[in-house]
Amino acid sequence: MPHSRVERILNFRRITDLMGTAGQPTAEQFADIKAFGYEVVINLAVADSTNAVANEAELVAAQGLEYVHIPVVWEKPTKQDLQRFFEAMTRHQGRRVFVHCAMNWRVSAFVFLHQVIQQDEPRETAREALEDVWQPNSTWEAFITQALEDYEVYD
Repeated sequence: MPHSRVERILNFRRITDLMGTAGQPTAEQFADIKAFGYEVVINLAVADSTNAVANEAELVAAQGLEYVHIPVVWEKPTKQDLQRFFEAMTRHQGRRVFVHCAMNWRVSAFVFLHQVIQQDEPRETAREALEDVWQPNSTWEAFITQALEDYEVYD
């Protein structure tokens, strides 16, 4: 069953019917992503991230999927990175989107911000999903806090 194969991708999480997140898929797992019905792959990892697949764009295209690469430097996520992610999510609204990075840590933070800032989801609910994947370090907590302030989202 394709669903069980997708769930084997490192740190896979089903966020909604239209969005799944994970760490870095193997080259072979892009076929599983396609088989499960995803239409778009958004990669937030940099080219030399852990287990990065050198020809990922080509592998994704060969599956007939759209590929978006927004390389987010682990030690220095930026507001521009987040804005590009928001734009990609808006552009692909209503489509099945699979978002990944190396470990699903960058992604879980970006998805948390997307849910709270763009979709008006309760912070507590979105935060639970984030913390189900990892506990953000000081760099990422500062990034999250600044993004919420920049977009005027307060408790």
